[in-house]
Amino acid sequence: MVKIGDLEIGEFPLLLAPMEDVSDPPFRKLCKKGGADVMYTEFISSEGLIRNAYKSVQKLDIFEFERPIGIQIFGNNIESMKEATEIASSVNPDIIDINYGCPVKKVTCKGGGAAILQDIPKMVKMTAEIVKSTNIPVTVKTRLGWDEKTKYIVEVSERLQDVGIKAISIHGRTRKQMYKGEANWELIRKVKENQRMKIPVFGNGDVSCPLSAKEKKEKYNVDGIMIGRGAIGKPWIFNKIKEYLKNGKTINDPCFNEKINIVLNHLKWSVQWKGEKLGILEMRRHYGNYFRNLPKIKEHRSELVQLNSYNEIVDKIEEIKSCYHLN
Repeated sequence: MVKIGDLEIGEFPLLLAPMEDVSDPPFRKLCKKGGADVMYTEFISSEGLIRNAYKSVQKLDIFEFERPIGIQIFGNNIESMKEATEIASSVNPDIIDINYGCPVKKVTCKGGGAAILQDIPKMVKMTAEIVKSTNIPVTVKTRLGWDEKTKYIVEVSERLQDVGIKAISIHGRTRKQMYKGEANWELIRKVKENQRMKIPVFGNGDVSCPLSAKEKKEKYNVDGIMIGRGAIGKPWIFNKIKEYLKNGKTINDPCFNEKINIVLNHLKWSVQWKGEKLGILEMRRHYGNYFRNLPKIKEHRSELVQLNSYNEIVDKIEEIKSCYHLN
C-alpha cells in the first residue's frame, strides 16, 4: 500500500495533476467518478492567497467527495509561502503540494514554479520551512531540471526528502522543454531506485492511455502515475488504466450519449461553482477535447464557444447529440 505520510492512497495510485484553469472542482468531480485516487487543486499563488485575492481564495474550495485532495501552492518568497501554507492548511486538505514544476513564463519570470530549479539551495530551504509550517503531509511536484545542463533531480529529490516531504511527483521534462519532445522517465527511475529514497515517487508525462501507463509502471518502477493532459476530455481514463493494469482488459470509452451527459454535467457544475458568465467562459476550452475526432464537428464547436447563455449552450449540445446520434 502506497502512503503519503499516514495517508493510504492505493496499491498503485493514479493521481490527477494540478492544472491551471483545468483541475477545478467540476473537473475533479468527473475525474473522481472516473477513478482518480488522489487529486490536486489548480495551483494557488501564495501572494494572492495572503492578500485574500478572490480567485486565489476560491481555489481553496475542496469537498468531502474529493478526498484525498491536495492543495498546491506556488511562489518565490519563503515567508509568503509559509503564510500561504498556514492558510491552505486551515481548510483541512489531506496534502499540501508545492509547485516547483510550472514552466509558463508568467510564473517563472517571478521566480515561481520551475524557476526555483535554478536555485536548489533556496528550493531546499523553502521546502523545509513549509514542512515546519503545517502538520499536513507536504509533497512536491517538479521537473528534471531547468535545462539539459541542470538535471539534478536525483540529488534534489533526496535533499527534499531529507527536509521532510512525504512524496514527490516528477514530470519527465526540463523547464526549457516546456511540453515538447518525449518525456524522459529514465531519470525518474533513477530517483526511485536511489537506495536512500524512502518516500513514494510518482512519474508524470506522456501517459495518455492504458498501454502507456502499463509500460511506465513496469519499466520505470514508479510507485504511481500522475496524469495531466491525458485526462483532459477523458476524465474516465483512470478507470480504464486500472482495469488494464489489473486484468489486462480494455474498457471501452463511454458511448457518445454518455459523453454528452458528461459534458452537460461538467457545464452545469462549472456554472454552479463559478457563476454563469465565468462558468460558460471557462468551459469553452473543454469542448474541443470532448468532441475530438468527431467528423465535421468544427462548425458546431465554433457555435458553442460563441454562446453566452447556459440554456442556449444546453440546447446546442442536445442538437449535437441528435445530429451524431442519427448518424
